[in-house]
Amino acid sequence: MTRNCSRWCKKPASVIIGKLGIRMPEWRLKFCRAMKILSRWDHPVLASWRSFHGVWPHFLDGHTGKTIAYFGKYDDGGDLVETAFLVQGLLVARQYFNRNTKDERELLDTITALWQSVEWDWYRKEPTSDFLYWHWSPNHAWHISHPLVGWNETMIVYLLAIASPTHGVPASLYHTGWAGQSELAVRYRQGWGRTTHGDHYTNGNTYFDIKLEVGVGTGGDLFFTHFSFMGFDPRGKKDRYTNYFNNNRNLALINRAYCIANPNKRLGFGENCWGLSAGINSGGGKPNPREENGTINCMASLASFPYTPQESMAALKHFYHEHGSKLWGIYGFRDGFNLTENWFEDVNMALNQAPIVVMIENYRSGLIWRLFMSNAEIKPMLAAIGFDDDN
Repeated sequence: MTRNCSRWCKKPASVIIGKLGIRMPEWRLKFCRAMKILSRWDHPVLASWRSFHGVWPHFLDGHTGKTIAYFGKYDDGGDLVETAFLVQGLLVARQYFNRNTKDERELLDTITALWQSVEWDWYRKEPTSDFLYWHWSPNHAWHISHPLVGWNETMIVYLLAIASPTHGVPASLYHTGWAGQSELAVRYRQGWGRTTHGDHYTNGNTYFDIKLEVGVGTGGDLFFTHFSFMGFDPRGKKDRYTNYFNNNRNLALINRAYCIANPNKRLGFGENCWGLSAGINSGGGKPNPREENGTINCMASLASFPYTPQESMAALKHFYHEHGSKLWGIYGFRDGFNLTENWFEDVNMALNQAPIVVMIENYRSGLIWRLFMSNAEIKPMLAAIGFDDDN
């Protein structure tokens, strides 16, 4: 979300602090300071965010706080999806920093105020809309007009919008928007997927002998199975469409099976070298021949640890032992590599680093899942949508 930021600011605080010895005063101080900055609506620059109806922009300058219209002039307002990712993390932190001290009580109050200030209902565009919308700008209003339609990374937006205690939306929007069957929703899926498989949200087809209940085509980028599920725990529950833990596992296995089949004859693809997802130079990052350019994205397999622990561990060992310093550095694994074109990325992208850290911790201990799900607003939201136990 920020640029010109220290290398740690993108990392999940609860994981970092836990690994460094838990409750280190300097980390609490840094996190408290960050929350104070985010909550200073009276600041002459930060006050502009209030006009986004409690929603933060996609990018902002880490020195000045000014919005960066990175994707063009119309991207100068609130970004509901990026805000949902931030709120997902804040609600984890709210449960983690729970000591009865002045600093942590203030931190809890600040996070709660930020969470309650997000006007999810404003981003319906119209009071009777069946969808939530990605962007809104005080200068260009709904010009982008991008509805949030699943299957993709935006599930957490609907979950949080329905859970909101102050600006909530009806639980029915989960079914009319995220899992919608309307003509608009079907055209949307057909447009990006270029297939009718899964265009009504549910799929039901089998790929590489693996059945996919929800997903467009062969499922799309693997980050769809990570971003909304860093805090939301999909284990042991299902809605009327699927059990998302099982579905995410199948998505990862389909992705790996595609790399093993390797229809484009990419150099290096195989049972231990797999993982297609969006990246800096991924060329699409989807498991179908027309939408991958031979790039392996490290996050794709490594952030899938909870779903495919053996397969993900094999990929991790392959990346580390076979490619060494070409792929591994002081910030972890680099974004990706392409052996067919003979290059390795020389950068680490925070957007892909964070899911690796969080999802490995969820596999190891379930920490982030447990903290997020312990928020009082989550259980009633799941009941309202119609999630049932599925053990």
